[in-house]
Amino acid sequence: MMKTNMKLTSLYMVLFCSMLSFSQQKKWTLLECVNYALENNISIQQSELDVQLSELNRKDAIGNFLPTVNASGNHSWNIGLNQNITTGLLENLTTQFTSLGVSSNVTIYNGLRNMNQLHRSNLEILASQYRLSDMKDDISLLIANSFLQILFNKEQLKIQKAQYEITNQDLKRTEELVEAGVLPKGDALELIATLSSQEQQIVNTENTLLLSKISLAQTLRIDDYQNFDTMDVEYDVPLTTILEESPKAVVEKAKERRYDLRIADANVKLAEYDLKLAKGNLQPSLSGFYRYNTRASYSDRVLGVERTPDGTNTAIGFVEVTGQTVLSPNFTTDRIIAGPDDILSQFSLNDGHNFGVSLNIPILNGFSAKNNVQRNIVNLERTKNQYDQTQLDLETEVYQAMNDARGALTAYEAALKTEEARREAFNYAKERYNIGLSNSFDFSQSQARYEQSQSEVVRTKYDYIFKLKVLEFYFGIPITDLRQN
Repeated sequence: MMKTNMKLTSLYMVLFCSMLSFSQQKKWTLLECVNYALENNISIQQSELDVQLSELNRKDAIGNFLPTVNASGNHSWNIGLNQNITTGLLENLTTQFTSLGVSSNVTIYNGLRNMNQLHRSNLEILASQYRLSDMKDDISLLIANSFLQILFNKEQLKIQKAQYEITNQDLKRTEELVEAGVLPKGDALELIATLSSQEQQIVNTENTLLLSKISLAQTLRIDDYQNFDTMDVEYDVPLTTILEESPKAVVEKAKERRYDLRIADANVKLAEYDLKLAKGNLQPSLSGFYRYNTRASYSDRVLGVERTPDGTNTAIGFVEVTGQTVLSPNFTTDRIIAGPDDILSQFSLNDGHNFGVSLNIPILNGFSAKNNVQRNIVNLERTKNQYDQTQLDLETEVYQAMNDARGALTAYEAALKTEEARREAFNYAKERYNIGLSNSFDFSQSQARYEQSQSEVVRTKYDYIFKLKVLEFYFGIPITDLRQN
């Protein structure tokens, strides 16, 4: 009995631990979020499908070098008034025919279009891979921004709850002093109003935090919004020397690192091959062909003619001496009919071959080939302009990122100084309030300014971290490279 109770107790403990482990909510790190998004984000999956299509296009380009081989077969019934190939007469009958054939064509020369198409397909694979990598970079930046936004909201909520507890303690102490007649009742009412305002701010921040979690979960394609959460970490302000770099150095590094410029360059090369393909349509094309055909019939065949005397004679002359009539017997002629030869024998006897070369020279085709060449020339110039514009945009983005990072750092440093001054002012106001030299309104105002300065420090901190990571991202530093406390 005791052993049974021990077993049941052990079983309950195992079940309890399992339920406790299951109920523990998974909290995602930044690296986990980025890696998960790279595997499950819809935009990235679409780009991966584009890469697969590019690889299929390359297989098509390789296949253009191979000869085409096609087989054909036909079996027909002819019903109605047809010539009987056995008797030569028109009769109402049903005849059957079977034909088989094999044909092959091979391109000998077509203006180097096959070669250019193969080069273009290889370049298209490279361009699609660039676009996939660029999409991954964009998603990584989006995930990092969303992740830091959640951390900011958590820090904001933590500050507001801490200030709420301080205000609540001050209210209790003030109510005691009001009951003792030391402070007027208006001081307590002022703190009650402040406490209610702080409660409202906490509710708003909680809603903002929930929405930021939902936004990140949707980007990750996670359906369980309510239970989704991130790791509670606090990142230090990164120690970096990138702000000491010249904008030109960062631009040169970005040109090596970013895929925008590579994509634009690949588009120019693709347009060049499109132009070569269009010019190839103006040149003659030469191809070789071979065809094999055979047939079989299911009609009866005539093997020969059979003559049979019919018992009558026909006078063909006279004997000069006796005058006797010379007679010749009459015959009936019948065809010797047999069934059709076996199919395989007919296929062997009736086969034939046809081979040669075919030359096609474009002379006039409604100016379509010539206009297509001009159209691709225009497109080539457009892609070159887009390449130049991409370079300018990249330089602008780097300069903007550097200015944003420097501005964010200045704002963060100013926020720290403001917080320090507000904290000293708040402590001073609190001391004056505790000894009755200040009213509750002035104290509440000082506390509100201090709370705002704390929130501003958190906001400018995470704003600086993200903008600095964007700048480092252009420099080639991974977005997930963040230092924790």
